[in-house]
Amino acid sequence: IDPAHYLGALGTNGLTAYFGLTDVGGLNEGNTVLVSAAAGSVGHIVGQIAKIKGCQTIGITSTIEKCELLRSKVGYDAAVSYRSENFRGELKDACQKGVDIYFDNTGGDILGMALRRMNEHSCIICCGVVSQYDTSRPAGSPTGIPGLLVNKRIRMQGFLIFDYAEKYAAARKEMKNWIKSGVFSPINDEFHGLEQAPAAFVDLLAGGNVGTRVIRVED
Repeated sequence: IDPAHYLGALGTNGLTAYFGLTDVGGLNEGNTVLVSAAAGSVGHIVGQIAKIKGCQTIGITSTIEKCELLRSKVGYDAAVSYRSENFRGELKDACQKGVDIYFDNTGGDILGMALRRMNEHSCIICCGVVSQYDTSRPAGSPTGIPGLLVNKRIRMQGFLIFDYAEKYAAARKEMKNWIKSGVFSPINDEFHGLEQAPAAFVDLLAGGNVGTRVIRVED
């Protein structure tokens, strides 16, 4: 197997997706799973694991091009661009049955939109806050917290992947088998040459990556 997968699907990003979804989220077959930053290193893996487990998947990403990629290459059932002028309406249309699990990689306004689509007794998995990483004016918590959490009995939980260190080997074994069987196709978004690292990192923070951004120093 390509060793680069140990930087992505079989590394921290893939393990984060795996344990966040299956352990924190308590995923069940038939759930509707909504994922923000769905084309990113964690998000594109979350969507595929959810599909393997028999769930409906909806991805939120930046551009129309990424929406198409999520549907055609990653396997999401639906994808919505948060840059769309009708984002609220398009998200509502995509989540007609409501959301059972929201895997939140962004926080901010997108979290606020997702809160209004959650079903009763649903779960929000707090993984990251991409919307806050590269700004001098981080947004506050969205409206609806704690009101919607109380009224809909929503469980909202953060986690650290290092809490699951004793289970890494078993998770890697299962995901490696998925890759070999072809049901799981993680994406490594590669730049070539160490001199490309600064540009690759800046582009990553601007949302230019699809999948896991990797600097391949040499073959």
